[in-house]
Amino acid sequence: MRIAMISEHASPLADGGDATGGAQRRHVADLSAALGELGHEVRVYTRRDRDGLDDVVTMASGVRVVHVPAGPSETLPPELLLEHMGDFAKWLRQAWTADWRPEVVHAHFWTSGLAAVTAARQVGVPVVQSFHELADLATATQGRGASRSGYERALGRAVDRVVAQSQDEVQGLVRIGVPRARLTVVPAGVDSEHFTPEGPSAERDPQRPRILSVGRLVERKGLGDVIQAMRYVPGAECVVIGGPPPDQLASDPAARRLRALAEKFQVSDRVRLIGGVPAKDMPAWYRSADVLVAAPWQEQFELAPLEAMACGLPIVGTAVGGLTETVVDGLTGDLVAARDPRALGGALRRLVNDKVRRFAYATAALDRARQAYSWKRVASQIGSVYATVTGRGKPAEEEAVAQV
Repeated sequence: MRIAMISEHASPLADGGDATGGAQRRHVADLSAALGELGHEVRVYTRRDRDGLDDVVTMASGVRVVHVPAGPSETLPPELLLEHMGDFAKWLRQAWTADWRPEVVHAHFWTSGLAAVTAARQVGVPVVQSFHELADLATATQGRGASRSGYERALGRAVDRVVAQSQDEVQGLVRIGVPRARLTVVPAGVDSEHFTPEGPSAERDPQRPRILSVGRLVERKGLGDVIQAMRYVPGAECVVIGGPPPDQLASDPAARRLRALAEKFQVSDRVRLIGGVPAKDMPAWYRSADVLVAAPWQEQFELAPLEAMACGLPIVGTAVGGLTETVVDGLTGDLVAARDPRALGGALRRLVNDKVRRFAYATAALDRARQAYSWKRVASQIGSVYATVTGRGKPAEEEAVAQV
């Protein structure tokens, strides 16, 4: 099948650490490669964000990345991309009319969806949409949530199928008015060849337990709660990966806020902010830790816990969003209530001090990551969605995917 992936602000060729769209980049890259391995022909369309890029780049077997001229050739924040989606859509329509025409289009993020629907409807191609993150979480506190939610609602009703990564995301989409009948749940995958327990580890003090936290330095990720929780885990260190590159941490407002919080609670000597780390270096950091902590207040899907599990790391997290599906409480990790640093600290202390339970959790986590979240399995499920919207699939197949 000929598949067009639209990922306008998150090129699968980039290795952006914590830069905007980092998780989406990896998702699109890994999904496209897995689909290519299954025999599909995939073209990923992303916005040209700097001069000197080749028009078309071969990324993997069966996968090409196409750089679309839309707006200035420079990196733009997501909130400034909307005005360029008309040009993006026009370019897609012309390319699909004159040259290679996809059988299905899969858009990633809401702005990609707008361009995809505009172009695909003019050439008669079905559209599948993945949002990755919804406005009510990402922008409601920034004053842009209402207008973006309107676009997301309209997209959810206009496309042929919306792929959600968790049941929590399904609930969020239903709340904004997307028909439940249009929704299919297919979880994200993890590259179990890259994220493995075997391999080099980042340097650490073997006498001090290491707790690792990975994510953007935004308040709703709960890093402030993690820092407060360290009061209840004496002797352990907390390493935080995320935010700008290391050389920009000193001037970053979010990093300064977290450092001030660590000083306030007298744990600054045990909290290290590393900054953004390239995805290729992340396995070594996971392997260096005893436990990963993920404490968001609200979330749809957390990628770091899945990567950590694939590296054989137990998880302590908050019982919100996709974490309740990724982490099996009492089997692959422990879940506690959100925004409760004392409960979070207690769970971390118990796990750090119990080597036998850590080993049992780590073994189960590794098995779950490999079995339930392999990209081959995910690509097969996504392929069934494509088959359905193009008329090649059967209702029974669609129902099977919907129940995953």
